[in-house]
Amino acid sequence: METSGVWVRLAQMEEVLPPQTASGAGFEGTHIRQFTVFLENRVGRLQMLLRALEDVTRVVALAIEESADSALVRLICADSDAGRDALRQDGFSFAETDLLCVVLPAKARHPLAGICTALLTAEINIHYAYPLLTTEVQAIALYVEDATLAARILFGKGFNLLGESDLKK
Repeated sequence: METSGVWVRLAQMEEVLPPQTASGAGFEGTHIRQFTVFLENRVGRLQMLLRALEDVTRVVALAIEESADSALVRLICADSDAGRDALRQDGFSFAETDLLCVVLPAKARHPLAGICTALLTAEINIHYAYPLLTTEVQAIALYVEDATLAARILFGKGFNLLGESDLKK
């Protein structure tokens, strides 16, 4: 049985796959699923959305952009599959996007500036960011131009990234 071919293929896979997450499986992706939900600007609509999600999973991040007659609610669920099912079941209009979640180093003097500096070296723009609502770890969700390249750069600069399995804890 020839095993050298297997090792070569594994070595090639390591070059293509994104880096490991902070505590996830060896080849877990570094992206986290965000739901962007369109809500009419009506009394109680946000409460209905959050109740539908919190019946099946934890909401670990939330950001709201409001206009006169509607709102866009960006959120991350601990279990994205359960969140997606709840949104569909309750008839919410939504879109899905991949984000990076970067752990803020506890001992760093300027952790947010450090993330910006790392991404600036590759000229990667941050389109928006918001914090995670967890007590386990301080982290920030980022929507960037090139998430794969951004993940490689941040990982190379010593930052830890959260994956989907990290949110389920």
